[in-house]
Amino acid sequence: MLNEKKQRIDAEKRIPTPKAKELFHDIRRKHEIGKNDLLTSSGLTVSTLTRVLDELVSTGIISESGLGASTGGRRPILYQVKADYGYAFGLDISRVSSRLVLLDLAGTKIDSREWRMTEETTPEVLMQQVTAQVKAWMDKHLIAYEQVIGMGIGAVGPLDREAGVIEDPEWFAAPGWSHVPAVHILEDRLRFPVILDNGANTALIAESWANRTKDFVHMLYVHGGTGLRLGMMTDNKLIHGAADMEGSFGQMIIQADGLPYRTAQGNFGALDTYASVHAIEREVNSRLRTGRSSSLRQMLQPGEPAKFPDIMQALKLMDPMVTEIVTQAATYFGIGLANLLNILYPEKVILGGPLMTDSNLFFYTATQTAIRKTYHYPKYQVIFSKGTYGEEAIAIGAAQLMLSQLTV
Repeated sequence: MLNEKKQRIDAEKRIPTPKAKELFHDIRRKHEIGKNDLLTSSGLTVSTLTRVLDELVSTGIISESGLGASTGGRRPILYQVKADYGYAFGLDISRVSSRLVLLDLAGTKIDSREWRMTEETTPEVLMQQVTAQVKAWMDKHLIAYEQVIGMGIGAVGPLDREAGVIEDPEWFAAPGWSHVPAVHILEDRLRFPVILDNGANTALIAESWANRTKDFVHMLYVHGGTGLRLGMMTDNKLIHGAADMEGSFGQMIIQADGLPYRTAQGNFGALDTYASVHAIEREVNSRLRTGRSSSLRQMLQPGEPAKFPDIMQALKLMDPMVTEIVTQAATYFGIGLANLLNILYPEKVILGGPLMTDSNLFFYTATQTAIRKTYHYPKYQVIFSKGTYGEEAIAIGAAQLMLSQLTV
């Protein structure tokens, strides 16, 4: 709660009134917007609108960008966000790799950096790397401390968002990733506001921003990687359940008497057991041990287990065994996806993570399976996409989450 209060106070210093926040929100969602359009959307009187716009211009957060086309009278003044007014950092903390991005106030990416998450990448190591990179970018891009809006974090769950703590995530290569007070650590080192949410949620924020002119009401983001992660949005608002639910999609039971989950806490026959990076690696290595022929044998040392990058390389070579296993995993994923569609009926579903970005076969098989098993298809139509931002979606959405605090 203290962190939320701090975010609110900092935002109010920059945009002090609710009317100004509403107008800034509308302006920021457009490249340029005319005064007449703002008059229509805001419901304000001409005098009130003019006064609030003048206040925003005087603070330097927006600027007049020219005159629009005439519709019969005086040409309207156009407004746009002043991109260099402020900047936000976005941090993606994930199991395989973590990423930091820098956005300006208009949402344009200024810089990006990725770190592989190895056995040595403890929370302390990553926080040191992030802190050093933030300071280096501020020097490189001549960003004054007063221009920093803050940092958003999109992390693997489960989380305590209000306390800013990464609670007890599974499958990090390095030790120490349990009950990590990420927000406190970074605020203490960087001395500006930090906010935390699930990576699937921040990725969805990024993709919603990319689709902001298309008026999608219901959107889903599904991340397929080491585990399966889900984010949901309605009317441009994230759906936060009573409990952290990011990883619950992977616990969907698709075969009640199926394989056990990889830890004692999971369900038998869970989707994650059949349609994750872990599932593909398990099946490939099982078949290699039984003597199945594969191009992987030329890539690996004797007894060396195949990892996901090796498997994707074999897939590009159209290895029959690997193609069979990836197709099977994608089919299971599509079944789980169809279950979501039959319950939630989203307009658009963005599929991200290495399962999607590294394999067109997985994406195509999963989406076609889902469509065939969707109850009201073709009357109900859904749009599937790999998204706009790819592997940067989580970090970019985290920065956008921070920027959105200006209008809260």
